[in-house]
Amino acid sequence: MLTSSGAGSPEVSLRNSRGRRHSDSLITRGADVFLALILIAVCAVPMLLIAIAIKMTSKGPVLHWSERVGRYNRNFLMPKFRTMNIHTPQVATHLLVNPDNYLTLTGRFLRKSSLDELPQLWSVLVGDLSFVGPRPALYNQNDLVELRTRYGIHELVPGVTGWAQINGRDELSIAEKVAFDREYAERKSATFDVKILILTIVKVFQRAGISH
Repeated sequence: MLTSSGAGSPEVSLRNSRGRRHSDSLITRGADVFLALILIAVCAVPMLLIAIAIKMTSKGPVLHWSERVGRYNRNFLMPKFRTMNIHTPQVATHLLVNPDNYLTLTGRFLRKSSLDELPQLWSVLVGDLSFVGPRPALYNQNDLVELRTRYGIHELVPGVTGWAQINGRDELSIAEKVAFDREYAERKSATFDVKILILTIVKVFQRAGISH
């Protein structure tokens, strides 16, 4: 009986492919934890000052824990500095009528500067997020979740930033976001992730793609 055990057999190629993906995943995870620890140490004082400012200027908790859809469509709680009043409906910002009316005194600055995202370093540290990946959908964004699942994007670890984030962010339709997510999945590599991180920093300073 013949067996396919050579180096060029489909079985070996599949095992090698899975091995490479597993190795890449471990490297990415290690880099995420290392960078998260460094940034938490560097940003500890600024985060403390932001927390004090939020507490002094609005009622409610410092952090807003948003229910998000993670890898394989498993929900998790993602922290952000609270930028909205405590009675704001739990929907995507662009779905609110006059969203500016819901912003706290510090909210506009925090959102425009993306400083409200700093607590997400915790989510990176515990493995719910990677630094780069598709931005996690809200638990009730069923249309976005469904479209991502159709194209296998739900298999990726969501990110603090991503390819769609630097190509329009709030200005993109759901179909456009998923198109960028698919492109990211196809081009995913350490080099591409570094490019996205650099472009994210540029976009933050330009305050681009943030509608509220």
